Amino acid sequence: MSDPSGQSSFIQPVLVFCGAAAVAVPLFRRLGLGAIIGYLVAGVAIGPYALGLFATPETITGVAEIGVVLLLFIVGLELKLSHLWSMRRDIFGLGLAQLAITGILVAAVAVAVGVPAKGAAVAGAALSLSATAIALQILNERGELQTPYGQRSFAVLLFQDLSIVPILAAVPLMANVVSADAGGLAERLANAGKAIGAIVALVLIGRYLLNPFFRVLASSGAREVLTAAALLVVLGAALLMEEAGFSMAMGAFVAGVLLAESNFRHQLEADIEPFRGLLLGLFFMSVGMSLDLRLVLEQAAVLALATAALVGGKIAIVSALARLSGSSWTDALRAGALLATAGEFAFVLLPLAGTLGVLSATHAQLLIAVAALSMLVAPLAAKLLDMILVRAGAARPLIDEDVEGDRNASDQSSVIVIGFGRFGQVVNQVLLAEAVDVTVIDLDVNRIRQATRFGFQVYYGDGTRLDVLHAAGTGRARVVCVCVDHAETATRIVELLHAEFPRVRTYVRAYDRVHAIELMHMQVDYQLRETFRSALSFGRATLEALGIDPERAAEVEEDVRKRDIARLVLQGEGGLLDGADLLHGATVTPEPLMAPKFKSKALTAETRDLIAMDGDGS
Repeated sequence: MSDPSGQSSFIQPVLVFCGAAAVAVPLFRRLGLGAIIGYLVAGVAIGPYALGLFATPETITGVAEIGVVLLLFIVGLELKLSHLWSMRRDIFGLGLAQLAITGILVAAVAVAVGVPAKGAAVAGAALSLSATAIALQILNERGELQTPYGQRSFAVLLFQDLSIVPILAAVPLMANVVSADAGGLAERLANAGKAIGAIVALVLIGRYLLNPFFRVLASSGAREVLTAAALLVVLGAALLMEEAGFSMAMGAFVAGVLLAESNFRHQLEADIEPFRGLLLGLFFMSVGMSLDLRLVLEQAAVLALATAALVGGKIAIVSALARLSGSSWTDALRAGALLATAGEFAFVLLPLAGTLGVLSATHAQLLIAVAALSMLVAPLAAKLLDMILVRAGAARPLIDEDVEGDRNASDQSSVIVIGFGRFGQVVNQVLLAEAVDVTVIDLDVNRIRQATRFGFQVYYGDGTRLDVLHAAGTGRARVVCVCVDHAETATRIVELLHAEFPRVRTYVRAYDRVHAIELMHMQVDYQLRETFRSALSFGRATLEALGIDPERAAEVEEDVRKRDIARLVLQGEGGLLDGADLLHGATVTPEPLMAPKFKSKALTAETRDLIAMDGDGS
């Protein structure tokens, strides 16, 4: 039996977190301030400096940071290597300029107010970074990650993550903890080799092992194992990069980029998404809990001035740089507001500098408070700025995160085909013949392997799962073609599509006549029985083989088709017995659409008996 005390100590903080989030997030969303502010305020409220419901926020920091790791993995899944290469100018140009200029100006201000030069340099580096989790979450809520300003903002964040390694290495050097002798040089070379080796290992594993690995697991049919494997890949890559001196978030991002072309991309995103949302919320709450309200009250004037100067200064610097890089003033201001916060690594760099004596304890505490307050103030500034731009007519209104129909993304397909069996393969060939951008989803690993050999891009995923449909970009598609083999599965998918994506047109493969009528009642945009037209063509070809004039055979085919459509409409409005006037005879199934020209003729005694019995009963 488990220890009751241990069980209680585990359940209580979970209840506190869930309760705080359930109250604060809907409230702040209703006020139009967004989920991030709700999480931050909830963290402040339950933290040790307010209600004291959670006394040790540092104990959850490690778990909470996994939310940032999973967020970067999902962002990586949406970026192909070619797209990442096309962003190199913004990453190494705009990103480097932002970090350098902001860091120098913050350090200069710190020196002016009495912070020693080494400590000021650390403060400049820490506060020039931006909160990746907050910026990307805001972009995701708006659906604007793929917009020009969203991509430029992400490029700056990516360069900041790359710069964390040398910044972390420089802090001990400032404190003279690491000597510059030959031994120190050898150690640094060894660390550099370890970092390069980790990157190479991650690239090789992602290139040659991950797809076969997921293919084997998918073949087992155990979905929970695939979810566990997804977490294994993300956390394993994060840990590998951390051991090599990089950030865990960077490792997860690289893993995501390597899997961006994988057939399992959408299923992986769907499996990771629930963990990402929960843990990212926990991360924001942990930031709120770290805010020392006593220090804020004691140094209110200083902290208010410092926070306003940091947020305002970063908005001005990023906006000016983005404008010089070719952005419009509207996009430049939005990018500046997104990147105005201090970064998550400020909570790593500043305590480290305080421990090593590079910063005094007082300066470190004040700077940590400024970093935390910027995370609270900057999202509010971003919201206010957007409201001003919208009212001024310089920007379109923000899109609510629950409405996806009008979002634009460069990597989203205009058509999604669910099911890659015999029917779906032909549909896909027709679409690709006109260079239509198609995303195909199927749950059969063998079909995926076969499709890859023919150049089709088919993703592993269950079309009856709403999270998979979201991950595939269904809300941004123009048409969804449901081509699965089973009627019940197709009906379930249509129900999901109509409930969650009402703007998307649904084209559905019907299994038989009854299923076609059911789909008509569900008001799909188009339905087609899988064998009807092929059977018509087959019948016409048979008539021609018997010597009937091709024009007459085509007329017969068209007449049968029109009779069938008319009867199908009547059956859809009434029941299966409606449209009987189009039939000749009382039998409903099979249903002749035209009067037979010849009387039935028995070939055996048993058949004669059956025909006689049928005649008696008619």
